[in-house]
Amino acid sequence: MAKPTFKANPIQVQVPATSANLGPGFDSFGLALGMHDRYVAQILDDAGLDIDVTGEGADDVPRTDKNLLVKAMYKGFDFLGGKPKGVAVRALNVIPHGRGLGSSASAIVGGLSLARALVLTGSDKMSDEKLLQIATEMEGHPDNVAAALYGNAVVAWKEEQHGKEVAQAISLSVDTRIRAIAFIPATAVATSKARKMLPETIPHRDATRNSANSALLVHALTLRPDLLYRATEDFLHQSYRAEAMPASFALLTKLRAAGVAAFISGAGPTVLALHTGTEADVAELSRAAGSKFEAKSLEISRTGATIL
Repeated sequence: MAKPTFKANPIQVQVPATSANLGPGFDSFGLALGMHDRYVAQILDDAGLDIDVTGEGADDVPRTDKNLLVKAMYKGFDFLGGKPKGVAVRALNVIPHGRGLGSSASAIVGGLSLARALVLTGSDKMSDEKLLQIATEMEGHPDNVAAALYGNAVVAWKEEQHGKEVAQAISLSVDTRIRAIAFIPATAVATSKARKMLPETIPHRDATRNSANSALLVHALTLRPDLLYRATEDFLHQSYRAEAMPASFALLTKLRAAGVAAFISGAGPTVLALHTGTEADVAELSRAAGSKFEAKSLEISRTGATIL
């Protein structure tokens, strides 16, 4: 493959936050939320990296090629034929890190999108399907990265094609009445830690109920928001992680006891609630969380990663 021709002008992309699982849809459902990270990249004539990060995680994010956004860009450049000599990157992080709102998916999809946009024929060589595959290989599962890429809601999975595991996703158009409230705690929980708490097996009855709710969730998200409470009830993973996030699980239990379609967002510890209520309802729900959580009212992001 010939070395790619890079564009001289800076490229800016915004990527939405995401929530995964949505209750029963473990590693398969994703939802894009109206909270966006913004990334800017420009090709440099001189060799090296020029990285600046502001916002969430600014004190902790590396300013080297270990930066996840940069790693994803380099993965993209490699796929497109080769890296540039140098690149300048600016990141404005709004999505909280380690809270189950897809900050790593945002960086991965953002980096790959920047690489594609910075190469003259990038869109021809890297389809959305190829971008999703690379992103999934970096993230480990496709739900968050698919929602970050496509927006709205997604059902994502992996399947074997010609001896290789391939990521797939379909988009769901979320009912326009549905909005979200994210209850974000101050403390983080590592996804790897949360995953280690899951059992190898679950009771057959729980598996049956979870399968039914996952199927119902598609209908609830797209046509019947009145079914969201039942459709977001989980029997597969949330209760097993309660010990790692007791305050979040207590809030989840409180909200669901009041009939609210609440669930742990991704691996947690953020609690997400879907609703069709008024601003007064949002204010009442926000107060219910108490001082341990920051409540953010969010729209569903109808678009995924977007070049600005």
